[in-house]
Amino acid sequence: MSYSTRRANPRAGIAGIVRALPSIKLKRAYDPPARGDGLRVLVDRLWPRGVRREPGLFDDWLKDVAPTTELRRWYGHDPEKYAVFARRYRAELKREPASDVVAALRTRAARGGVTLLTATKDVDRSGARVLADVVNGGG
Repeated sequence: MSYSTRRANPRAGIAGIVRALPSIKLKRAYDPPARGDGLRVLVDRLWPRGVRREPGLFDDWLKDVAPTTELRRWYGHDPEKYAVFARRYRAELKREPASDVVAALRTRAARGGVTLLTATKDVDRSGARVLADVVNGGG
């Protein structure tokens, strides 16, 4: 699932104001790069198991924006804990250094596509999903 740049209809609100939302995509770190990925950013605290550290695979690795080790271990990708995990992770993203990284991602995504990459199997219940929502202004 991806977020695409959307523009507000100027006739629907204040005339002449158009606000672009960040363009964020989510993918697994194991997926090969694709033409439309834009900036490919690994957002896990740990390097993905079995993935070589070769140039060009990821454009950046932002460990500081990943959930803390304590939160990640507590969550353990248990779907029943996801809502609490998301709330706690959003709180972490409001503190430095993560808040600075979120601001930089928001700026970069507004200029062009960004793909957040995670090794997690369930991307829709991952830290990358929460981060994408926060970058898009949802938390």
